[in-house]
Amino acid sequence: MDCSREIEGKSVHDPYCNWPNNKIQRSQRCVWIPGPVIVGAGPSGLAVAACLKEKGLPSLVLERSNCIASLWQLKTYNRLRLHLPKQFCELPLMSFPLEFPTYPTKQQFIHYLESYAKRFDIRPVFNQTVLCAEYDQNLGFWRVRAAGLKDEECEYVCRRLIVATGENAAEVVPQIEGMEEFGGTIMHTSKYKSGEVFEGKKILVVGCGNSGMEVCLDLCNNNASPSLVVRDTVHILPQEMLGRSTFGLSMWLLKWLPIRLVDRFLLVLSWLILGDTGRYGLNRPRVGPLELKNLSGKTPVLDVGTLAKIKSGDITVFQSIKRFRRQSVEFVDGKSENFDAIVLATGYKSSVPSWLKEREMFSEKDGLPKRPFPNGWKGECGLYAVGFTKRGLLGASMDAKNIAQDIETCWKADAKHFSATFNKLM
Repeated sequence: MDCSREIEGKSVHDPYCNWPNNKIQRSQRCVWIPGPVIVGAGPSGLAVAACLKEKGLPSLVLERSNCIASLWQLKTYNRLRLHLPKQFCELPLMSFPLEFPTYPTKQQFIHYLESYAKRFDIRPVFNQTVLCAEYDQNLGFWRVRAAGLKDEECEYVCRRLIVATGENAAEVVPQIEGMEEFGGTIMHTSKYKSGEVFEGKKILVVGCGNSGMEVCLDLCNNNASPSLVVRDTVHILPQEMLGRSTFGLSMWLLKWLPIRLVDRFLLVLSWLILGDTGRYGLNRPRVGPLELKNLSGKTPVLDVGTLAKIKSGDITVFQSIKRFRRQSVEFVDGKSENFDAIVLATGYKSSVPSWLKEREMFSEKDGLPKRPFPNGWKGECGLYAVGFTKRGLLGASMDAKNIAQDIETCWKADAKHFSATFNKLM
């Protein structure tokens, strides 16, 4: 349905309208969407769309890229596997194939997501970059303005908006003195695919999270000479303990023990299996790994072989960078070293504040819901968030189920209200 004339007439006198010239541009299409608009076709967006579809509720998924799960398909390195066992990474209503390994590869996970979209007939509108989304108090609807490949704009009007762009929508690139002077390549891990192109070269990886550690291992396996910048304290845990995944063991223990006791248990086992990581420049935080995850969202590193390379000297650990120079990097401890390239494993951040014109549900500082888990999925005026729990795919699945249940309840209430109103008119 084309509703641009009706909205244009109302928006002329609308004090809340921030569009150019305070009205809809003539060249901009306006489309009414009867169900929720979901922004983002990653795992979170697919999960909530599937949960809605299972309840018989329609939705429209908008995606800025040309494929689903664009972060996984376009911005991850080739050797990537799920860090957690597959049973903790399943989306609602569909399990992984039985023949998949415990830790599926990148390509296997993408295949799973594509099969998931096909099974629930989820058809995102691709190449739609959301420029602005704002709740129109006068109309009582959300107005979502998006631009296509040729900068053709379309405004989607809906009663409910689901933000599914996630915690990893935009790369974090630190500004370090002298970066513009450095003569080699500087890239974010979103551009890194394989260490093959760096064979025989000295590479500095900045950041010691799971990505930074795995990139270093990949570089080693491709005959490069990697070094690792450890800017902060970090918890390194074995991927498996006592024959079980560390994550699965932790979840089981948390059913019976307080989090601090579980943390102590994990740290004792880690020390027995990995030794004292502090001897190699990898000092642990004072707060335990699970408690730190709850407090700050910082994920412990699950070691897949990088620590052995650090112990053997194949990977050198450096402290924070002081500044870049033409051919070298100077560190805060006064050391200086030449490198051919820099890989920034500095993570991602939410991009929500750049396009969502709302200040109650999402924080402008970090783009995450202000209300802590598990209550950050619902806002006011039909606004929802999925995939911002800092608990991975498990948290996204919980959000998706809650959102679908809430919208179903609202949908039935709306239908009942409409029916009563219609009967009165008749």
